[in-house]
Amino acid sequence: MSVLEVQHLTQQFLDKKLYDDASLQVNKEDHLGITGQNGVGKSTFIKILTGQLEPDDGKITWQKHLTVGYLDQQAKLVEGMTIREYLNTAFSDLFEANDKLTDIYMNDPDEEDLEKAGKLQELLDANDFYEIDTKVDQVATGLGLDAIGYDQDVSKLSGGQRSKIILAKILLEHPDMILLDEPTNYLDTNHIEWLSDYLNNFEGAFIVISHDYSFLDKIVNCIADIEFGKITKYTGSLKQVTKQKAANKETYMKAYTKQQEKISKTKAYIRKFKAGSRSKSAKSREKQMSHMDVLTPPGNKTIASFNFPYKEIPSSRMVLEVNDLKIGYDEPLFDQQLNFSLISGEKMVIKGFNGIGKTTLIKTLLGMIEPKAGNFDFSDVVKIGYFKQDLAWKSNMVTPFKVVSEDHPESDNKEVRQFLARTGLTNQQIMSPLKSLSGGEQTKVKLADLMFEPTNFLFMDEPTNHLDDESKASLRKGLRNYPGAMILVTHEEDFYSSDWVDKVLDIEQIKKN
Repeated sequence: MSVLEVQHLTQQFLDKKLYDDASLQVNKEDHLGITGQNGVGKSTFIKILTGQLEPDDGKITWQKHLTVGYLDQQAKLVEGMTIREYLNTAFSDLFEANDKLTDIYMNDPDEEDLEKAGKLQELLDANDFYEIDTKVDQVATGLGLDAIGYDQDVSKLSGGQRSKIILAKILLEHPDMILLDEPTNYLDTNHIEWLSDYLNNFEGAFIVISHDYSFLDKIVNCIADIEFGKITKYTGSLKQVTKQKAANKETYMKAYTKQQEKISKTKAYIRKFKAGSRSKSAKSREKQMSHMDVLTPPGNKTIASFNFPYKEIPSSRMVLEVNDLKIGYDEPLFDQQLNFSLISGEKMVIKGFNGIGKTTLIKTLLGMIEPKAGNFDFSDVVKIGYFKQDLAWKSNMVTPFKVVSEDHPESDNKEVRQFLARTGLTNQQIMSPLKSLSGGEQTKVKLADLMFEPTNFLFMDEPTNHLDDESKASLRKGLRNYPGAMILVTHEEDFYSSDWVDKVLDIEQIKKN
């Protein structure tokens, strides 16, 4: 049974046509993953479905009375409300019913009031009202909110923590359909596993955008792949679909090549005989060609390349020593002290659940936050490069070209364009406002900016967020080949391996000791 119909969708942004007469049907039990390169319009598709964006053409039809939950990063969080109070709003209708029930019994009820009370009690029992605390605890623990504390003011939460509580509220509401755009960006491995299990057991439909393909492969039973302005739906896991898509592409390439050969021969025949004795035959073939359904040329994917220039320093040189360090804002985040060191060329990953202090540690080492105790020391020859995880810009109306040009005024226009193009950005994207670019494309702008200056110590805070699989593979290669020291924070454990990462600092384990 269809719960969503997308018909003849057309959407253009500036000179780029994202959708060209695209259609999709989502059924009641579809666990659907959306795939496609950065910039094909995956997040735009979600915005169209949620009514945030009006399509240029086409029709979106939802099943009547369908409840839809959407991971809205801009959802309003009221200052002074605790995490538990916010999560309880998922059951606001039940709490309202309970208040009415209490009022009835507090005001000397008559027979009619008691009848109303009976119906209210049935409603509460049918919806497990007295199990709400247990439900909230299960979801909150699954997503790691218990580590933050239920009494925390929601307005004081970080971006990642904010995303978690919005996601938790959606899951507690248990809608008929869930729409999720990059839900794992701020989740650590354990919480991703929990979410995978939850979604696998979810009885309704969901649509998920995720560049974490291992997560996607665990939860979907069908895929909607966006390419060349069309949406193609496949049945099966992501691995099965990838094989099917490759086979389809090979079939299409053979058909395209065969058709091009036929067109070329037909054109040659027409040129040769149009004015001669076989002109009638030539004109007939020309007419046939004019009615031919010409296959679209296969697109050439631009492969991103990330090469971080290195500023030479002596090998085996100690570049960072950390002694008895405590980190935090008003108070230390945890009691344990941090002790570690890195020599030139060593690469270290920082692990731990979201909100434990990974970014706080990086900001402390970079001098953005004062340490609460202890000290650290960089070598005087260290040249640092820093990738900040959020996509905050001074203005999202400026172009990538302008951003990088202003950050590196000594570089000429050609050099700026070349660096941006190496990340896989097109000329049009380079000269388009940042707000028109996808999250992955904006991430590439930040990476291009970082590649300008030679460094010998990189701090990379969640650099894979928003990147598609091909771009992540290219970034992995670039970081692996980087000769300098590096501290990397990533929630994707399959992004790194022991053959190029020398150390792992597991803050979660340190806290337990």
